[in-house]
Amino acid sequence: MLNRRTLLIIAGLVLLSVALWAVLVALRPLPSRSFTMATGPEGSAYAAFGERYRAALAAHGIELRLVPTGGSYDNLVRLSDPDSGISAAFVQAGTTSTAQSPDLLSLGTMFYEPLWVFCRCPADTRDVMFPGRIGTHVSIGPEGSATRALALRLMKLNNTDLARFRFEAFSPERAADALLGGQLDAVVIDTAWESPAVQRLLAAPSLDLVSFPRADAYVALLPHLSKVQLPMGVANLALNRPSQDVTLVAPKAQLVVRSDLHPALQYLLIDTAERIHGGPGVFNGAGAFPAPEQVDLPLSREARHMYRNGPNFLRRHLPFWLAELAQRLLLLAIPLIGIVYPLTSVAPKVWRWQIDRRVHSVYRDLLRLEKEMRTTPVGPRRDELHAELDELEARVARARLPDSFAAAVYELKQNIRFIQERYGK
Repeated sequence: MLNRRTLLIIAGLVLLSVALWAVLVALRPLPSRSFTMATGPEGSAYAAFGERYRAALAAHGIELRLVPTGGSYDNLVRLSDPDSGISAAFVQAGTTSTAQSPDLLSLGTMFYEPLWVFCRCPADTRDVMFPGRIGTHVSIGPEGSATRALALRLMKLNNTDLARFRFEAFSPERAADALLGGQLDAVVIDTAWESPAVQRLLAAPSLDLVSFPRADAYVALLPHLSKVQLPMGVANLALNRPSQDVTLVAPKAQLVVRSDLHPALQYLLIDTAERIHGGPGVFNGAGAFPAPEQVDLPLSREARHMYRNGPNFLRRHLPFWLAELAQRLLLLAIPLIGIVYPLTSVAPKVWRWQIDRRVHSVYRDLLRLEKEMRTTPVGPRRDELHAELDELEARVARARLPDSFAAAVYELKQNIRFIQERYGK
């Protein structure tokens, strides 16, 4: 028979088992302390921003490993491969779709990456996508880069004779070196203002930046593009670089993750993105990025929640790991309360039922003995019944019952003695 202490121990073990099950099975494990991001070629904004993300995440105890790549298309291939080890990457919006990349999710758009065309050409050169005076030896980015894909797409929209050009597949840094060194006539780079290669080329007085006066037409034909304006003199006011306002077309870069990246790490990436991209820029005001734009990939659930509600109280006031642990404990507390409350109300009833059952079992035996004694004459069998009655009395004396049952115990003992006296003990 189970006493109250035993029942409480069993209830505690049940609760502990449920808690462990919830932590190990129902909830996902705690996030890893490291993961890998694909960036881009040397001299690109992707590579520059990757370094900033690595430094920011290191402050939270997260090691971010960076892998240089050929650009957006290369990043997509690596992200889509579950064996590549890549969990996050910058990808140009408009380069994929949910059908093509079912295992990928977006954390939002992060910044503009205009299409920059630098050349040694007259300042009135209007549109590089028409055969013009930019020369024929041109770098349009590495294979696997969004730069190359977008440049060729715009040229084809203009029915440009591609055979007239000698295309190179240089990284932004190498293309800048070649153009400054006179080995190229022009370079096409699709990257953000922050790109080191872009800053070098904007500062060079011997080069010009080509404008896109028909930017509205390109945006109408390719909705993932935006029209942006580079103000005169913004690169260098003293030298007035550029020498006039320049109209550019610009896709947006999105931060893309695999759907199996831990939600806590997704949150941390969005939080880092807000710190890095949330301020004012050359092409946007403060707060424009990161933005919950669903261009070609769906936003992750964590991203939707973060953009809609912001960080919760725990994440605003506690370190990352402590906030994550506290949040999990709160999630665990809800089902535990649903288990504890019924147990606290049912356990006393079960315990009392168990005690009543023990008392009633003694009464059943006493009733049986009393009935048999009533019909059994004095003799050996009567003596056996008295011995059973004595054992029943000893059984009651040994029983460890709570004080609340003292009256029932005393009454039971009196009834046993009454039967003993009535039938001749």
